[in-house]
Amino acid sequence: MSPTTSEPEPGLRERKKAATRQALHEAALRLAFEHGPENVTVEAIADEAGVSRRTFSNYFANKEEALFYGDLQRMRLLAGMIREQPRALAPWEALTAAAEGFYEQLGDLDPEWIARSRMVRRHPSLAAAQVQTFAALEREVSAEVAARLGPSDPWGVRAQLIAATFLAVLRVSLNVWLERRPEVNFWDLARDSLADAGCGFV
Repeated sequence: MSPTTSEPEPGLRERKKAATRQALHEAALRLAFEHGPENVTVEAIADEAGVSRRTFSNYFANKEEALFYGDLQRMRLLAGMIREQPRALAPWEALTAAAEGFYEQLGDLDPEWIARSRMVRRHPSLAAAQVQTFAALEREVSAEVAARLGPSDPWGVRAQLIAATFLAVLRVSLNVWLERRPEVNFWDLARDSLADAGCGFV
């Protein structure tokens, strides 16, 4: 079969879509940081990113989705790393190992990202969107834990408890670290918190 020139096109289209989505996310963060989330409109985000209002709607349903897109991407990466953990590991061990690998890969948190994240988390109008973003990951983590527990958790209650606890520890640890900036890096704080919380699941 002779090669065709159409095969690379889907990859290029996807890269362009990803670039547009990222540009909208960054524009939303910039504007929210400069003017406050309550003063940012979808139209302003689209203008800042150099696209139309219709284009914005093709990628995000509202400004909250655009603001939390980065968090969603990081969570999807974490969920993928959880799925890659050896099946022999107990659920909490697999979650902790995935989190450690995730934060090692993430590296030092960018100061600008820290400032923007602190602002977003403080704003009451964004609290529901933040919770919704974490809820999407909780379902994925719960399904992975349930697969590891198997018949020992027929109703899936233990799986949901483990997933919810794991994500709550990460979320609270991050919020504390962003607000108080203790003299430790984030993963050191999160690792100790996960060890404490995991005692009942090991």
